[in-house]
Amino acid sequence: MAPSTHTVTNQVPPLVGYDVFAGDRALTEAVERHLAPGILREAQEELSTLGRAAGSAQAQEWGAQANENPPKLRTHDRYGHRVDEVDFHPAWHRLLGHAVTAGLTDAWGREGGHVRRAAGFLVWTQAEAGHGCPLSMTHAAVPALRTDPALAAEWEPLLTSHVYEEGLRPASQKAGVLFGMGMTEKQGGTDVRSNTTRAEALAADGEYLLTGHKWFCSAPMSDGFLVLAQAADGLSCFLVPRVLPDGARNPFALQRLKDKLGNRSNASGEIEFDGTWARRVGEEGRGVRTIIEMVAATRLDCVVGSAALMRQAVAQAIHHSAHRSAFGGLLIEKPLMRNVLADLALESEAATTLALRLAAAYDADTEQERAFLRIAVPAAKYWVTKRCSAVVGEALECLGGNGYVEESGMPRLLREAPLNSIWEGSGNVQALDVLRALQREPGALDAFLREVGKARGADHRLDAAIKDLLTELADLEAVEARARRLVERMALVLQGSLLLRWAPPEVADAFCASRLGGDWGSAFGTLPHSLDLATVVERARAGES
Repeated sequence: MAPSTHTVTNQVPPLVGYDVFAGDRALTEAVERHLAPGILREAQEELSTLGRAAGSAQAQEWGAQANENPPKLRTHDRYGHRVDEVDFHPAWHRLLGHAVTAGLTDAWGREGGHVRRAAGFLVWTQAEAGHGCPLSMTHAAVPALRTDPALAAEWEPLLTSHVYEEGLRPASQKAGVLFGMGMTEKQGGTDVRSNTTRAEALAADGEYLLTGHKWFCSAPMSDGFLVLAQAADGLSCFLVPRVLPDGARNPFALQRLKDKLGNRSNASGEIEFDGTWARRVGEEGRGVRTIIEMVAATRLDCVVGSAALMRQAVAQAIHHSAHRSAFGGLLIEKPLMRNVLADLALESEAATTLALRLAAAYDADTEQERAFLRIAVPAAKYWVTKRCSAVVGEALECLGGNGYVEESGMPRLLREAPLNSIWEGSGNVQALDVLRALQREPGALDAFLREVGKARGADHRLDAAIKDLLTELADLEAVEARARRLVERMALVLQGSLLLRWAPPEVADAFCASRLGGDWGSAFGTLPHSLDLATVVERARAGES
């Protein structure tokens, strides 16, 4: 019998056995808002099925196992033959298989596909974030491949398949494939035009041999990769399969795997090409233009992935506070804790609402929406991904010392949080991309202002923020040094406009008062005390069953 001093009281039960989708009101309302009535019911049922799986004890265990057992590199077999393979824990494959089956690589060819996929990605990422990398790159490869109709016809059905097959075999022998991407090199990083990987043309049209290296290549066990290399007419885009059609391994030497801060379940490696066969995608010398649509799609996934991490962190913080007692009552009832939770909930809902709005713009695919995305995606990627670390860190603190312990899952969220701000271009890259759009594409700014202007007159603080933003935009001299300030303001104005149009009045009021009206401190938990904070917190509480 356990000693009486070991009686356990006032410990919080795990947040498990719930529907991650149905329990997220900001997300469910966004899906209902952006999907046509004819497909809404089917999408809701699919997302709830995925949500129940994501909230299950099984999926949570898979996530923990995948992170506790990082991938291992095998460069050679027992006989000394070069194999260049990475071994993953079975939990990794279960997570990937469930995601692919749920359609998380299939958006481009079905009605409402981007909203449905973004919502599913946001839900399933909360079970485990690392395997989102190959899902994102596989999804994002489609628009780049469409620059070559023959390549698209060959690969797109496999990329958008709902069948996951692990292992390296010729693509023709698989029912579904995954893709990766290789752009950065050790001498240049983001400056891809300084790449040194060489592409030598073969006699057959569009075929090349590559020689060089890539400093970061995530998910190296994928079936194919889009990479950049220098051809005769300049930097070009190429498709590199891991296995050639005849079953031979394409030269693809894995030098080592990165020992990363977070994202531990996913393998990121350094690779060498030495006579590696590749097929050109798009025209020679136009590699950046060819691959840019893939980059844009993965940047949107950075926003969605950060929204997912924030949502899970806030759900855990509210769940803990609703079950933990201190000083004579539940934490969630204490005015100061309620202020912190409401502040975190605002950040989470604003991120989710913005992410789904961007996905809906992809589905609409009109000239106006494409122009809007040109500015909105880098602005959102800049701001939402940066807020992620702050939100997760504060949410962890809500759990106190228990949140600092690995078993809580919060440290894993915190280690993952900075990744999306770095991947596909860090903060300065996103800010400069917004500046380029402002200076070179007047239609992009017009589309952005039309979007934020849809809520003009609904709140005096938004109106004032729009006026201030227009003043800043009128003077683009020496703008680079203040680019971060400008892009932050653009993202906040956009979030404020969306919340005023679609969120409950309590949420929109609190967001505008703090983020736009200036009635906010330098830390979370400094919202005006006169706001209806209890309603904001209750709205963000995860559904439990």
